[in-house]
Amino acid sequence: MTGEEYQRWMDAGFRRSGTIVYQPMCAGCRACVPLRVPVERLSMSKSQRRVLRRNADLQVQVGFPAPTAEKWELYDRYQREWHDGKQAGDLLGYVSFLYRSPVETVEFEYRDGGGKLIGVGLCDVSAKSVSSVYFYFDPREAGRSLGTFSALYEMLWAREMKIPYWYAGYWIRGCGAMEYKSRFRPCEALGTDGEWREVTGE
Repeated sequence: MTGEEYQRWMDAGFRRSGTIVYQPMCAGCRACVPLRVPVERLSMSKSQRRVLRRNADLQVQVGFPAPTAEKWELYDRYQREWHDGKQAGDLLGYVSFLYRSPVETVEFEYRDGGGKLIGVGLCDVSAKSVSSVYFYFDPREAGRSLGTFSALYEMLWAREMKIPYWYAGYWIRGCGAMEYKSRFRPCEALGTDGEWREVTGE
């Protein structure tokens, strides 16, 4: 589908996983809300600025998504060491999940000064948005706060490309695993009436 078509889906509360476009529809619950950041208004906190400085040595390449043995090894280790390992060892699932996209997608490769791959991020792109799809990294580099760095880098890249919004996916207020998304300020949440409103409070 075109970027404009997918943009309409996102602004109706949907999101992509692999080749599936979906929306959480739990009975009696609307806790999962899409979140986005207007990148021209991004105001970084002191801790976010520290993360940028901590990773100033990294080399970032933006290009067409392509699975490689190097990336697969990093993803598999990420699943084994950072998550529960249920997605580890599934090469076909990895390719299907991240590298079969029905929309325009770009890939960010993060390498240290020696050229070692330590992080990979994928984003869907349209004229209006850069939508973060997934990020995986070397667990041994956890001290770099690479998840925060990659999100900030994607937002700054969107700003450079004159793309107005960075979409963070779904967010649940008060959920610790998702709370980091609302720390990029200002941010806007999609209401059930289809209107985007700025998130206030923590």
